[in-house]
Parts: sequence; C-alpha cells; structure tokens
Amino acid sequence: MGRRSKPRVVSLVSAGGVVYRRGDEGIETVLCGRSLSSTASGEEEWLDREGRLPPEYFRWSLAKGTPDHGETLEETALREVREETGLEVELEAPISSITYWFADQGNSVKYRKTVHFYLMVPVGGDTGLHDPEFDVVQWFSFDEALDTLAYPNEAGVLRQAGELISRQIGDR
Repeated sequence: MGRRSKPRVVSLVSAGGVVYRRGDEGIETVLCGRSLSSTASGEEEWLDREGRLPPEYFRWSLAKGTPDHGETLEETALREVREETGLEVELEAPISSITYWFADQGNSVKYRKTVHFYLMVPVGGDTGLHDPEFDVVQWFSFDEALDTLAYPNEAGVLRQAGELISRQIGDR
C-alpha cells in the first residue's frame, strides 16, 4: 500500500481596500463584480431603475491583489484598488487581515493566503475605468454591500471598516 505524500504548503500575501464615500443615503462602498452568467454582461434589458445590473448576476468582492516586486502592502493596496475599481484613492487606516486556505490538488499544493485590507477614500477616477479583471464595479449602500459580498470573511472586513468609519465621521 503506497503512502500519499503530504501536500506542500505555500504562503501567499495580498493587499486591498474598502473604499467609502458619504452619499445622499449615507455611507456607500464600492464592490467589484464578476458575471455569473453570459446573459448579465452589459445587456441593457437587464438594467434596473438606477441603470445598474442587478447584484444577483455577479459574484461581488473587495478589490485586492498581489504585491509587485519591492512594493509595500500599502503600495499594493493603492495600486490594486486603482486598477480594479478605476478610482484614485488615499489610505485612511489599516482595517485588518483575513487568512484562508485553498488547494491545487492536481499538484498536491495547499495555499495559505493572507489579505491585508485598508480603509480608503476616493480622490478621483471613475468606476468605468476599472481593468478587465472584473465585469462591473458599482457603489452600494453600506448595508446592501454587506448583504451582497460573496465571501463572509470580506463581509467581516467591511463590518470592521464600518466601525472605523463610524468613529471617524459619526454613525452611518
């Protein structure tokens, strides 16, 4: 009977951000969406009253990505948020980090990924300028964003961001 080899563990690091602004209805945050179906991508007949594609057609997440050689986590977060959302942003404060595991079973590798998140405010740009990694980038009310995020660990980061925002500018 042959022994199975223990999977190799690889550690990865990324950085990203929660971008927020004060809107007419309170605090808003930006999310990045990947289409769940080919029928949702950009077809005008699917637009809702606000001219947005309905959130249920997408898997929504926070902007994040991998550092380029020599970048700090803060530099990575700023670059990735700019590329993935189209927004020019400034850092306000660190939020927290999340760690999760995933596997490449074909190559017997387990990955342990840690993502560091920062609170950010927009200072320019436009969500229409986002890179092609995401199909759509939209602003959501804070509560709608919490309900819309696909990953519970990212919703936890957003809740922590909400606590920081509340301390900085008052209740949302």
